[in-house]
Amino acid sequence: MRHGVVLLPEHPWARARELWSRAEEFGFDHAWTYDHLSWRTLRGGPWFGTVPTLTAAATATSRIRLGTLVTGPAFRHPVTFAKELTTLDDISRGRIVCGLGAGAGGHDEEVLGAKPPSPVQRAERFEEFVELTDLLLRSPVTDYPGRYFTTVDAHTVPGCVQRPRVPFAVAATGPRGLRLAARYADIWVTAGRPGWGEPARYDRAVPRLAGQLRALEEACAAAGRDPATVRRLVVTGAMIRGVSDSASAYQDACGLFEAAGFTDVVSHWPRDGFPYQGRIEVLEDIARTVLTPGGAP
Repeated sequence: MRHGVVLLPEHPWARARELWSRAEEFGFDHAWTYDHLSWRTLRGGPWFGTVPTLTAAATATSRIRLGTLVTGPAFRHPVTFAKELTTLDDISRGRIVCGLGAGAGGHDEEVLGAKPPSPVQRAERFEEFVELTDLLLRSPVTDYPGRYFTTVDAHTVPGCVQRPRVPFAVAATGPRGLRLAARYADIWVTAGRPGWGEPARYDRAVPRLAGQLRALEEACAAAGRDPATVRRLVVTGAMIRGVSDSASAYQDACGLFEAAGFTDVVSHWPRDGFPYQGRIEVLEDIARTVLTPGGAP
């Protein structure tokens, strides 16, 4: 099982640098941040840019993998985003993971004055976004006449450090999204129940997660892909609760997730208030007992 943590981009870099460095020191395999212009209940507070944050994090760390969890097409274009990804991959010396998701509407779309897409349009736009980003990262020159994104003579040179491109972590739970993940994902991402319904304790969430995993395997089989070639990542803290209550709870949850077929688990850096409220002492205990057994972070 590989372990990751999400750090919200809410702190000035003088403070954020310490957190990203500590995530690496604690022994996490990967660290992520959200890619939004602002976010839900934190919309009125500090919120810094994702790509500059990851660039700075790449220079403050040396081992841990870094990524977006997730980027969507609401305010990004594949051409400019691909250029930023290749630059990040170079600066980090091949440690970037590109998390991708369709998005759920809200301020990221409204702030640009665009009409919110219908569910079908959202799915179609996401398919184009993933397909074109993949093409741009694999090819030195790309032309793409899409419905939502058009590219004419786009150059991506020298390309990614990681070959054939940076890994994609595709968030999906529905049939159409899972088919897309089966085609493009190096890592499949789920946060449990879609949307913002009633959260479930981690042990009660496992049956639903197992069902989603079976659906992914079916999508891979239909695409002619070996499901074992896709890592499976579960994000906890929002719809899946209780994982970070204690080190023993974390160990118990990881055991259940691994038995269900997951390869990666992601929690959130503890905050003082909602959301993801927690205590740094618990994270330190998890680091000592799970991430670096016998060690002292």
